[in-house]
Amino acid sequence: MMPANRFDTLALYAGTAPDPATGARATPIYQTTSFSFRDTDHAAALFNMERSGHVYSCISNPTVAVFEERVAVLEGGAGAIGTASGQTALHLAIATLMGPGSHIVASAALYGGSHNLLHYTLRRFGIETTFVAPRVR
Repeated sequence: MMPANRFDTLALYAGTAPDPATGARATPIYQTTSFSFRDTDHAAALFNMERSGHVYSCISNPTVAVFEERVAVLEGGAGAIGTASGQTALHLAIATLMGPGSHIVASAALYGGSHNLLHYTLRRFGIETTFVAPRVR
């Protein structure tokens, strides 16, 4: 039995259960792009988000789902989203929180790709950014 609320144990096992067929404790890496459906009703329920499950790996897959659950548990959150890069995470966070007319204040010492996203790309969607010099001590 897993000790409850121990960070090191949660970091290894949160979001997982032993495989019922093999008893394997680690989550396998699923290298598939798509998943099968039992029937059209099952597919419709997944696409309509009426039930949980996986449709395409670019949206979710069992390996990423375990990662997201583990991060949520470790951070005390209700959920988490795993992205392919930090740049994707930044864009997703901004797109979730901001809209036309929003204004961001950011460091002028950002990574170039982040600067370009804030300065050029988001401007096209009505989100303005002011860049400020970081304070040097």
